[in-house]
Amino acid sequence: MASNVNHVKRILLRSGKSPYDVVPVERALHEDVFATNSGNLIFSDAAHKILETPRSEVVSNGIATRVADADRINSEYDVFVIPLANAFRPSFERQLERLTQLISKLKIPVVVPGVGAQTGVDYTADRLRPMQPTVYAFVSAVLDHSASIGVRGEFTERYLRDMGFRDVDVIGCPSMFLNGSKLDIRKSRRPLGPEARIAVNGSHDAVRKHKLGQIIRRTHAHYPHLRFIGQNLSDARQLHWRDLSHQNASVTAIPTHPDHPMYGEDKVRVYIDPVTWMDDLRGFDFSFGSRIHGNIAALLAGTPATVLCGDSRTLELCRYFDIPHRMLAEAPSDLDPAELYAEADFEPLTRGHRERFDRFTNFLDKNGLENTFTHGDDGAAFEARMSKLAFPAGIRPWTGAGAATMGDRLNWLQSQLTELTAKNTQLQRKLAKGSALPAQRSTYQRARSVVGRPIKRALRPSR
Repeated sequence: MASNVNHVKRILLRSGKSPYDVVPVERALHEDVFATNSGNLIFSDAAHKILETPRSEVVSNGIATRVADADRINSEYDVFVIPLANAFRPSFERQLERLTQLISKLKIPVVVPGVGAQTGVDYTADRLRPMQPTVYAFVSAVLDHSASIGVRGEFTERYLRDMGFRDVDVIGCPSMFLNGSKLDIRKSRRPLGPEARIAVNGSHDAVRKHKLGQIIRRTHAHYPHLRFIGQNLSDARQLHWRDLSHQNASVTAIPTHPDHPMYGEDKVRVYIDPVTWMDDLRGFDFSFGSRIHGNIAALLAGTPATVLCGDSRTLELCRYFDIPHRMLAEAPSDLDPAELYAEADFEPLTRGHRERFDRFTNFLDKNGLENTFTHGDDGAAFEARMSKLAFPAGIRPWTGAGAATMGDRLNWLQSQLTELTAKNTQLQRKLAKGSALPAQRSTYQRARSVVGRPIKRALRPSR
């Protein structure tokens, strides 16, 4: 186990990046620092802030799971904390298997604060049955290293208890406790009018399978100050590079697509960092849509929000935290956000927040983790350090081809070409010395794969 001479606990945190890392947009998109969904950074940043105390140091591990790192982790850290979202889903099974392999080789405590299972709003776990052995192995490995496992809500608790697990604590998601026991929502008594600033969010599935695209189109027609906030990596690449290579590009009814009218009107954003995301949302009157963390970002900023629930992962969190919500499948195509705003009652959410926060910190205590609100400075040092950093603004649609919009992109692409050229030169020297190396693509081929498509799309006439 890691040395603890200075009585400082070293915590390894699974997260795309540290909240203190200021990453330029081009690099963030190239390296996928938020693991395909920027909502992931909201709960990992919250976990980082919560766990950082005078007696603890928090280090980001990145998202990739390397089983070969087990010995190093055992020697350098005192605990491994793994914040997860809807990890119990078929598309995440391979990652779950790798995490289980890593955890099984660790000798230090492993804590999971808020994992969820994903199925429909009917809470039927049939689609998860094929991966049940994988989930069972993962939870067993975690409980071999901790006192309990934290889950997001009622469905995931029942799902694990039906497998025979008893050390299961419902604690919600760490993101809601970014500010500890404080949660203030600013709701005006006046109804929303055409002048209201409204943020809307949603996934490609919500647009493709439900009526969210029609709802957004109607809201756009009636509220001039509407803004769509995307979260997917493909959303961000469509805005910054006009990159339509991902399968999501087939969904043209989502505002991050260049063919959507909101794209051309500069009414779309994707955020690399939660701090700029929440800062912008403080200026809005209301947020709604199918993205749970998109609306949690609004609530943390004090902005009223309503979630349109399309699956168990959003529904169980809304029920646990008493977040105003509606079923997405039942939402009419002419749904008016003014109606959602008028009916939203935030009193249960704010009234019960202290009790839920205490339940969360009790979970941390049980698993040997201190928190900044009980054992530290309420996150003051964290906030002071964050305030000195200059994070990139939200990514905006690339609607022009002038020097101002092309400069940063071309500089980054040029740096990638230079780096690839240098690596190619090294490879050529090794080959000349007779080293047995596998066939490599030429510098031109590799550079073209990095820079070719974005530039071609940028120079293509707008439709």
